[in-house]
Amino acid sequence: MSEVLASMAGNVWKVLVKVGDQVDAGQDVVILESMKMEIPIAVDFSGTVTDVKVNEGDFVNEGDIIVEYE
Repeated sequence: MSEVLASMAGNVWKVLVKVGDQVDAGQDVVILESMKMEIPIAVDFSGTVTDVKVNEGDFVNEGDIIVEYE
């Protein structure tokens, strides 16, 4: 199982995937908002989303798990 981590602290602006979705390497799964900037967060490997740990509007800290996939 692989995890997608927040690269910085910020608000979850948009969740782009749901459990069961197929994702390709480099695909954006969440967009964070910090200091009026939108920061896309992508997966490293192709796979299937097994859990989405955040909801739109949530605040995350750097290193928090956002999405799990395998």
